[in-house]
Amino acid sequence: MEAKAKLSMIRISPRKVRLVADSIRAKKISEAVAILQNQDKRSSEPVLKLLNSAVANAVNNNGMEADQLFVKTIYVNEGPTLKRFRPRAHGRAYEILKRTSHITIIVSDGR
Repeated sequence: MEAKAKLSMIRISPRKVRLVADSIRAKKISEAVAILQNQDKRSSEPVLKLLNSAVANAVNNNGMEADQLFVKTIYVNEGPTLKRFRPRAHGRAYEILKRTSHITIIVSDGR
């Protein structure tokens, strides 16, 4: 069986979140939690909270056992980009792109 959790519109670039997501893909839950707690990235905290949410969904909604779960799928999609402008010399304005991410985690017990 599988359980899913989603996090939308997080204000971190997808490229930076994918670095964290790649490190826990196809790992057991206990191992993934240890990796996320010891990683020095800003995106590791929201990914850890999302992983805990997916595990809670699996245990409470589907009756799975938490110690048998693993991260089956994790992917990061690009959300809408906020466009801002920065003043530059001679009255010009340069565009700043503030990117957002959508993260999805699917945990499974292997059945």
